[in-house]
Amino acid sequence: MEVQIRQVEGLTFVAKGESNHWVTIDGPKEFFGSEAAPRPMELLLIALGSCTASDVASILRKKRVDLTSFEVSVKGERSKEHPKVFTKIFIEYIFQGNNLQKEHLERAIELSQNKYCPISSMLRKAVEIKYSYRVI
Repeated sequence: MEVQIRQVEGLTFVAKGESNHWVTIDGPKEFFGSEAAPRPMELLLIALGSCTASDVASILRKKRVDLTSFEVSVKGERSKEHPKVFTKIFIEYIFQGNNLQKEHLERAIELSQNKYCPISSMLRKAVEIKYSYRVI
């Protein structure tokens, strides 16, 4: 896999990968960014959340689970000293649907976290990742 990143101005960059879709990345104004796009560490959490969300949604669809709404919230705690790495990450899966069975939801999350999501697997080697779910 390969990605390319191009500087637009200051800390504003555009990047694209093999899917040929552009993503904008930016930074804070105090470091010459324009605050026009997500920062790299935000994108890391977005990547983690969307990776596991995709797994869970796919697994539940195969099980014919009737979701009417599905969201994932990802929160990261960072160290205060440089490099300001994530020290803890918490993922919350939020489901809404008809006749949702606890076993299906828990199994889909477990499979994503422990088998399918490469981002979760990679990050878990460096940071504590916890998760929970709730049904609305």
